[in-house]
Amino acid sequence: MKNNNLQLNPEVAEALASGRPVVALESTIISHGMPYPENVETALKVEQAVRENGAIPATVAMLDGKLKAGLSHDEIELLGKTGRQAIKASRRDIPFILAKKLTGATTVASTMIIADMAGVRIFATGGIGGVHRGAAETMDISADLQELANTNVAVISAGAKSILDIGLTLEYLETFGVPVIGYQTDEFPNFYTRKSGYGVDYRLDSPAEIAQALKIKWETGLKGGVLVANPIPAEHEPAFAAIQEATEKAVAEAFEKGIRGKETTPFLLARIKELTSGESLRANIELVLNNAALGARVALALAGG
Repeated sequence: MKNNNLQLNPEVAEALASGRPVVALESTIISHGMPYPENVETALKVEQAVRENGAIPATVAMLDGKLKAGLSHDEIELLGKTGRQAIKASRRDIPFILAKKLTGATTVASTMIIADMAGVRIFATGGIGGVHRGAAETMDISADLQELANTNVAVISAGAKSILDIGLTLEYLETFGVPVIGYQTDEFPNFYTRKSGYGVDYRLDSPAEIAQALKIKWETGLKGGVLVANPIPAEHEPAFAAIQEATEKAVAEAFEKGIRGKETTPFLLARIKELTSGESLRANIELVLNNAALGARVALALAGG
């Protein structure tokens, strides 16, 4: 059935029609992840990393009353300049952003939804959301986790964001039947760093192995996504102690300031950047590029390339 709310970039539409590999990319990293023009430069580099590894990028956003799968350079520039004035959009926000023709930047959850509508099965991002620290009192759990449980898209990430309760996030994913694959690792990465102290469900060492598992999962009618945990390259990994110290301080400050909900993650990541003199942002860029490259190789294998 035709979806009149969904608009595919012509290049993305052509690739999907011809069975060529496509990788979805989120847009909150553009609007909320870093300042202009660095956000636009990074978005274009991530798209280029997808192309260099054999796939077509489809950056996802909500513009002019449409769900967009694949943005032009001008649209990426517009989103970059709009910055935090764009709505950080999850599942609940989509109909209202479209109805009011507002600018919406997609989180992991909303990117998965739009990718699924478009028929894109692979999505590369930085890190997923999850169970926040103190969630036993606040019930602050990212909608990303329910989307992984229900939407047939594989998410390539450097694990879950380090500001989260990693153990509870993995428990939640297990409860809802979301497989966690470690790419060339037995340990779940901790976003900025390669180790977290927690294991993965399965280790797979090649894009072809990942693609085969995805194909079988969806062919058998097993609903839901897969989380592929891809550690940041060792040469770009910041010092673990410095990241941990900055994270603890940022989390404490957020609690003191009463910051809650969708504003939590942007605040924490920005504060960690300040506390690490920009080292965390440099690591963030490198891990996103690394995930985009792996996403393209998995998409290529899934397409039979």
